[in-house]
Amino acid sequence: MNRKNFLLSMGAAAMAGPFLMNDLQAAARKKSNIKPIVGSWFEFQHHSAAEGKYWNPTLEKFTAEQWDAKVKEIADAGMRYLVLLDVAIYGKSFYPTSLLPKHEMGCEDPLEVVLTAADKYGIRFFVSNGFFGEWTKPGMLMQDREVNKLRLKAMNELAEKYGHHKSFYGWYYPNETGIYGHYDDFFINYVNESSAEAARLMPKAKTLIAPYGTRNVKADDQYVRQLEQLDVDFIAYQDEIGVEKTQVEESAGFFENLYKMHKKAAKSRLWADVEVFRFEGKVYQSALLPAPAERVIQQLEAVSPYVEKILIYQYIGMMNKPGSEAFAGHPDSTKLYTQLREHKAIK
Repeated sequence: MNRKNFLLSMGAAAMAGPFLMNDLQAAARKKSNIKPIVGSWFEFQHHSAAEGKYWNPTLEKFTAEQWDAKVKEIADAGMRYLVLLDVAIYGKSFYPTSLLPKHEMGCEDPLEVVLTAADKYGIRFFVSNGFFGEWTKPGMLMQDREVNKLRLKAMNELAEKYGHHKSFYGWYYPNETGIYGHYDDFFINYVNESSAEAARLMPKAKTLIAPYGTRNVKADDQYVRQLEQLDVDFIAYQDEIGVEKTQVEESAGFFENLYKMHKKAAKSRLWADVEVFRFEGKVYQSALLPAPAERVIQQLEAVSPYVEKILIYQYIGMMNKPGSEAFAGHPDSTKLYTQLREHKAIK
């Protein structure tokens, strides 16, 4: 740069200084208003082969060392909660059991491996009590007597085999309901029956659900009464941005209503399940890709004033630390990781 251009640029910079500083200050304020991501859903195989296109084949071959490395990577990003989506699907389990045949994976017992890793790295796991039966029919799974018997048997087996792990923090009930104004009675029964068994097996264990239909919640006394009836510690509502049911600019209003009703009910704690993905093609019929970081930051800004903790769906597949020893997902997953770290959403 010659001297003339240098002086001109210095003058322009001096004039722009206050404006630039204001922009930086605004950005810093925005960052400070974002609650950090403290947890994520976790899986051994994604339930939809189309959606899990970029990581299912990789996870299927993960060794015990790679599962350990992935849990450590997530812990190093500042996350302290992992929610295991399922312990069984498509009639096969992800752990040794007499109840079902087992998926062939790269290690014999991935559930034991990740819980052992979580013990080391300070992660709290919510262990799933499903999916047993046809996962695409959650209403049936919550009401079918035989499925219910299998679910309760599995909970007993899981508590016996893995309850000694300090990382076994609680239970997740994956047969999620769609809220159409209010909860269905059968969903409340399913949750409360699961929680009764959880309390009997592991009295100190916490419980979590993550319903969808957040935009459809009717903010009235009936919904508050249903919150009072639900025997569950945490409700992490899906923000439904990734599945294109809700616009980012709408999200804050929905979570503000939920905050007010949870405050009235004074029972379950209000968490968020923020979707950090987008679809490669048609919704529900194509691969999941990492969402643009700008959109994710807006999602975090929307829910942060109203929720106690923010979890995401999900780290697996959507995020990878650059140079990860256990890479699984789309190449853009390192970009999302890096940019969220720059915004202090993760460590």
